[in-house]
Amino acid sequence: MEQVTQLRKAAVANVRPRSVVVLGATGSIGQSTAEIIAGSDGAFTVQAVAGGRDGAALARVARRLGAKFAALSEPDGYADLKEGLAGTAIEAAAGPEAVIAAALQPSDIVMGAIAGAAGVAPTFAALAAGRTIALANKECLVCAGPAFMRQAAASGTKLLPVDSEHNAIFQAMGDAEPAAIEMITLTASGGPFRTWTREAIAKATPEQALNHPNWSMGPKVTIDSAGLMNKGLEIIEAHYLFGIEAARLDVLVHAQSVVHGLVAFTDGSVTAGLAAPDMKVPIAHCLSHPNRIVTKARRLDLASLGQLTFERPDFDRFPALRVALDALRTGRGLPTVLNAANEIAVDAFLKRLISFHEIAQMVEEACEAALSDGVAREPDSIAEALAIDGAVRERARAALRRH
Repeated sequence: MEQVTQLRKAAVANVRPRSVVVLGATGSIGQSTAEIIAGSDGAFTVQAVAGGRDGAALARVARRLGAKFAALSEPDGYADLKEGLAGTAIEAAAGPEAVIAAALQPSDIVMGAIAGAAGVAPTFAALAAGRTIALANKECLVCAGPAFMRQAAASGTKLLPVDSEHNAIFQAMGDAEPAAIEMITLTASGGPFRTWTREAIAKATPEQALNHPNWSMGPKVTIDSAGLMNKGLEIIEAHYLFGIEAARLDVLVHAQSVVHGLVAFTDGSVTAGLAAPDMKVPIAHCLSHPNRIVTKARRLDLASLGQLTFERPDFDRFPALRVALDALRTGRGLPTVLNAANEIAVDAFLKRLISFHEIAQMVEEACEAALSDGVAREPDSIAEALAIDGAVRERARAALRRH
């Protein structure tokens, strides 16, 4: 332990602390980010934190990290936030504009970890302001990928992938050009239903779907993972992030969640990104990039595992993955439609309004309807992407009412 302490101190000696903004500070990624920052021996300072509606939880994070500004997207939690920050100099605010203000605080890097489409506007604002983005919100690229990538190019800023799969690919690619890559493969754990029959999956309860064998995540992403929709969203994200078309993107089911991604090159070589299933590993990599920091993240012990297994995904038992891949191949704004409809469908499942398999069915029907009447179109801007998102959500809610 003493050796680790000395290494950590040496790593930050004579280096200006990196300033950070944490969007989504009270979620699972935000909490892991806080652990990394708090244990970094001064490698980071926190300018601002932002959360959803839990003012008391956000106040605790802001105090722990010494943030200067704390913002909630939901004003209902403002009183709890103010009470939790009483006696400190931490400024508090609430509402969507307050979250954007948090995103725009002067910083070296912004952790974009607000879940769902709610994270699109503040993350884009930080990107447009020239901040480096550690991107944990996959919906930013699924909902508005072209706009995000154009802005990143125009601003000359970096999008560093926090998702374990994309982070593994990012590291495995090195400085290779897209033309040198034959195939990018993302792995999926298979979730709690990997060995279940189609009939059993159809009857699954929210409690069963939330019982992920490898990862501790928020409810929405955990449900997505159980149906492999999460992997479909990640394939769409990889398409924009790495500039690789759908034909060169693949998925393998890997129950151990140790190999997170593989890059096959045109010369026949393959590079894989491996790590224990612990989100603190990619978070630390992004926060410190291009350097490395010492963390207490779980270490990988291959000998204790004994073997690693891989299998092809079953589209019959997990139709959500097929629906997502079809949306990417079709284009025309269907990823935006897919994302919006999926958020409504997952919420409906968690509220026991629809069955598990009806999630994919509802999303597919939303995509077909959007194609038939022209709602599905490539969004040219964040505003247009969010407008499509809103229209699809209202349609999906109306479909639920009829259901």
